[in-house]
Amino acid sequence: MVNRRLQADAIGMVLGGVLDAVFGDPRRWHPVAGFGRFAGAVERHTYADERPAGARFTAVAVGAPVALAAVAAWLTRRRPIARTVLVAGATWAALGGASLAREGRVMADRLDGGDLESARAQLPNLCGRDPSALGAPELARATVESVAENTSDAVVGPLFWGAVAGLPGIVGYRAVNTLDAMVGHRSARYARFGTASARLDDLANLVPSRVTAALTVAAAPVVGGRPGEALRVWLRDGGRHPSPNSGQCEAAAAGALGIRLGGRNVYGSRVEERPHLGDGGPPAPRDVRRAATLSVVVGAAALGLACAARAGAGRSIARRRRSVAEVAE
Repeated sequence: MVNRRLQADAIGMVLGGVLDAVFGDPRRWHPVAGFGRFAGAVERHTYADERPAGARFTAVAVGAPVALAAVAAWLTRRRPIARTVLVAGATWAALGGASLAREGRVMADRLDGGDLESARAQLPNLCGRDPSALGAPELARATVESVAENTSDAVVGPLFWGAVAGLPGIVGYRAVNTLDAMVGHRSARYARFGTASARLDDLANLVPSRVTAALTVAAAPVVGGRPGEALRVWLRDGGRHPSPNSGQCEAAAAGALGIRLGGRNVYGSRVEERPHLGDGGPPAPRDVRRAATLSVVVGAAALGLACAARAGAGRSIARRRRSVAEVAE
């Protein structure tokens, strides 16, 4: 029975990955948008400019959808088709790989055409930097960095936690990641209240970010890179980034693409000077397109590994149970 449940999870994740590749994000009634409204309502009732209030907010905002997902998983434990459909829907909603690659390619096309105004208008679809004063090289760099980071956040992360915990893992990861985007950033309002959400997101991405980096190293030849160089840059530069996770993905991508990332980033009134990652030159529009291709390949590899791990865990449990039963006889 456990084997059938985990196989249903694996099939559902495959179907969800296919739906994302074919259709991209759901265009109407997106569950993540609904969760955002729920989290906003919880924030209005729990907000205080202190860390304990932020911890309570995070516990409720994450705990409620995870509990619902756990109940749904339990109710479908003997209904593999229903379970497969649920996991497929959750995976589709949680993944953002197709949209990420598409936005990256749109940016590459606009930069190739020399249309800086439309390229600047495109950047908010990828990251929160102020694009108003950015030239083509900085727009390209911001896009490559965003694609590298979000390959973990929008693709590998939900798949990893789906492999570990099935439906509750997928739902819980997306809830944590969404909360970080809502309240985990540095601002006067969320400096203390958002701490718990930000730290939980760091923890949830600790392994996925490194899996992303490892898959990026392995996929380097697809975009004309060398795995050895990508590995060297990842190991050397991955810890230089202020984020414990983003730097892993960005450094591996810089090494795989043979470019240099990092530098001055402007977020409204806040300015950050990021250390350089990689040894090449600044990214060009063709590197943006290569980064999108790399993201797609890494996402496909992550989907295959996650589904194989989930199904393999079911087979392993079934074998152990048979062995125990044989010994008991």
